[in-house]
Amino acid sequence: MTDLSHTALLIVGHGSTENPDSSGPYFDHAAAVREKGLFAEVHLAFWKEEPSLREAFYMIDAEEIYVVPDFISEGYFTQEVIPRELELDGPTTVVHGKTVHYCPPVGIHPTMTTILSRRVEQEAPDIRREDTTLFVVGHGTALNDNTTRAVKDQAALLAERFPEFAAVHPTFMEQEMFIEDWDKHCETPNAVVVPFFIADGLHSYQDIPVLLGFEEDEGLPASQKDIFRQNPYQIRGKTLYYTSAIGIEPALGEVIIDQVHTFRENHL
Repeated sequence: MTDLSHTALLIVGHGSTENPDSSGPYFDHAAAVREKGLFAEVHLAFWKEEPSLREAFYMIDAEEIYVVPDFISEGYFTQEVIPRELELDGPTTVVHGKTVHYCPPVGIHPTMTTILSRRVEQEAPDIRREDTTLFVVGHGTALNDNTTRAVKDQAALLAERFPEFAAVHPTFMEQEMFIEDWDKHCETPNAVVVPFFIADGLHSYQDIPVLLGFEEDEGLPASQKDIFRQNPYQIRGKTLYYTSAIGIEPALGEVIIDQVHTFRENHL
């Protein structure tokens, strides 16, 4: 086992200025890693919350830092925003007198397929899969072509792992195939929708339920809603199950640690 006891781990999350529940999973992931005692320091920084990315180097004493993006995809934020804010110019950068290693995001880890399938099994354990269409939902953006890749890859892996489903579709909030058109792509009586997001926050608790058609745009935080306790929904002539986001899985702490080891195998 690699000795990381002299290094720091910086977990980077998106955060939100609109939903107070969005940052919860990130703190859980950091706590899970901290309990392992592998790193001298474990810190969090956010793009949309405090502490911000620009404060990261002021928080960390260690001279060697591993940065793991707690993001779903290799896209706009992981390839452009985080490197810009942390002044990174490659896999390893010496900046502000510290050696910084930039690891792959959690969402491309092989464990994601298992976690997504677990969400389905927990929310719709008795569903007839041959009568069911499975939708994996990501954000999507025109800012970076790679943003959709993780969602498409996971949909393909789920289709391979569970061929008994009638169909498995990658869908998006802001790109085709749009999740709001889910019923147009569902030829089965049942549908299961899995949000491929870290947090049960603004998107999974508010935006996607509105796009699916079973919620109004109330703007309430997650702690005040019972979205997942109401399954299944009878809507648009279908029986729809909606799962929680993948970020609540305890396994995410192990994934973060594994991405550090993946970086070391590939670059050190």
